[in-house]
Amino acid sequence: MVLGDMNIHLDNPSSSGFLSLMSSFDLKLVQSPPTHKAGKALDLIFTRNCAIDTISVTPLHLSDHYFIHFSTTLQGRSTASSPMVSFRRNLRNLAPNHFSSLVASTLPSPSTFSAYEVNDATESLCSTLCSCLNNLCPLATRPARSSQSHPWLNDTLRSLRTNLRAAERKWRKTKDPGDQLKFHELLSSFSASITDAKKAFYTDKILSSTDSQKLFSTFKTLLNPPSPPPTNNLSADTFASFFTDKVAAISKQFTQLATPEHSLPQTPSSPTISSPTASFSSFSPLTENCVSKLLTCSRPTTCPLDPIPTKLLQAIAPTVAAAVTHVINASLTSGTFPTSLKHAQVKPLLKKKHLFLQIMWRTTDLSLSSLFCPKSLKGWLSSRSQNTSHKTVCLTLTNLGSKRATPLKLALLAVTESLKEARATAKSSVLILLDLSAAFDTVNHGFLLSTLSSMGITEKAHAWFESYLTGRSFSVSWLGQSSTVHHLATGVPQGSVLGPLLFAIYTTSLGEIIRSHGFSYHCYADDTQLYLSFPPDNHTVSARISNCLSDISKWMKSHHLQLNLSKTELLVIPAKPSVQQNISIQNDFLSLAPSKAVRNLGVVIDEHLTIKDHVASVARSCSFALYNI
Repeated sequence: MVLGDMNIHLDNPSSSGFLSLMSSFDLKLVQSPPTHKAGKALDLIFTRNCAIDTISVTPLHLSDHYFIHFSTTLQGRSTASSPMVSFRRNLRNLAPNHFSSLVASTLPSPSTFSAYEVNDATESLCSTLCSCLNNLCPLATRPARSSQSHPWLNDTLRSLRTNLRAAERKWRKTKDPGDQLKFHELLSSFSASITDAKKAFYTDKILSSTDSQKLFSTFKTLLNPPSPPPTNNLSADTFASFFTDKVAAISKQFTQLATPEHSLPQTPSSPTISSPTASFSSFSPLTENCVSKLLTCSRPTTCPLDPIPTKLLQAIAPTVAAAVTHVINASLTSGTFPTSLKHAQVKPLLKKKHLFLQIMWRTTDLSLSSLFCPKSLKGWLSSRSQNTSHKTVCLTLTNLGSKRATPLKLALLAVTESLKEARATAKSSVLILLDLSAAFDTVNHGFLLSTLSSMGITEKAHAWFESYLTGRSFSVSWLGQSSTVHHLATGVPQGSVLGPLLFAIYTTSLGEIIRSHGFSYHCYADDTQLYLSFPPDNHTVSARISNCLSDISKWMKSHHLQLNLSKTELLVIPAKPSVQQNISIQNDFLSLAPSKAVRNLGVVIDEHLTIKDHVASVARSCSFALYNI
């Protein structure tokens, strides 16, 4: 069956060609009354192997075209797939005070709970929270929505929609013109109410927004078309296998090196790591006030693995603060990370730069696990900031307490200003942008633990990090289904508090290699920026770049990290526009030619250190967005 507004006048002689084309596909035109207020049949219906029993048209005040109603009998029988269902809780009617009282009466007494070991205490706390939530607000099944409910829908609009649907059903049943008129009046009123509610919702959201990132996200939802529906021929196990196969393929490229305890692999140009001048053997216990503050100030992110929503956990923080404090302190003092908090759930996301779905590894551990950032370790590392071998680690620690976008801004400003200062002193510069493939997922636990030992982390503190890293697992959630559990032998959790810190510690010795070649550098997660300033008449720059990249590549391989050569970029900034710098890299593993402009942490920079290309790109995006309006 083919139907729609063809906008073809059948009384026009030129329409014979169209009818012949449809007839060649064995499609027959169904005769119908005029479907347009001008008295023309513009909305056509073509069928094949099916018959139209009855057909009628009804004028609508919202359109020049009429509403067409018909019934048909289709041949064949398709197997209907089982409808998807969702599990939801009616949290609107849950009173936090009532829930807090139930949790307080269900939890074991403080004297009993304080005697539990870390795993028993974690299981007891999580099971209590989960059971209390199930008692007061059990899960209810309902058909899954094909799309999410619009945020501007309120109870008044839902009531109007209910009345509108009732009026439509009544008119369909009685065929009374009076009922039809009432339906049209309700439809017009409901459409106007929807427009007003949508306008008021977004106006209030835009005017009250204080976060620029959320503001631009709001504009994006308004201006960009919706994303296409996900492909249904992929399963959760397909994505899980893709992720594990990708990490396994990267690991096979490396030489299997032994990792004896307290030993770190060295590349030919790696500096020797000196013995630690201080040791860190245990964590300081947290106070109940500190835990309460962490509970209420953390971001309210929730995943299906959580026993209760994070907002609800924050609402009952005074009730559970003592139990959470015991879980954390028992973990830190025993050197054991809770086993139940080591599982992660992964959701596949569409990657913008590719036309296929790729796993974007995001851990969504229990919200309690975000409290396990050892603050005493941070203070101990920060006190060693005079040791240049730990500069990268200390910079990361400094940025952990800043606003979310601050480290990215610092990385961009630091590199750009250094390049501008070099050009102001009549020096040319080169900027090299390195990228790693699945860097967080291929971190070798043995190497990382050896690095921690070399920094002086010993005994219970070292045992805690070993427990934190090992025994992790994940499953993929896709279209309401969950994959089988896959266990992880490498990697640090992305999206966690300790993930970026541990990765910075893991790559500490890389900074020494870069500096040994005279390069400055800046790291932001797994993106590394190398830059070097030199007199314009220096002809050894290409060799220095080649030697530095060669040593970096050797370091990467020895640490089981893969350098993404396809995303490695080189930008040459001449001292003056008239100066020509002939720089190109050609060696056994890399062929690199300068680019006129590169994308550095999302910002396009050209060889004259302007952002004209970036502005042009943003202007094109704005034009596209305005066109969508």
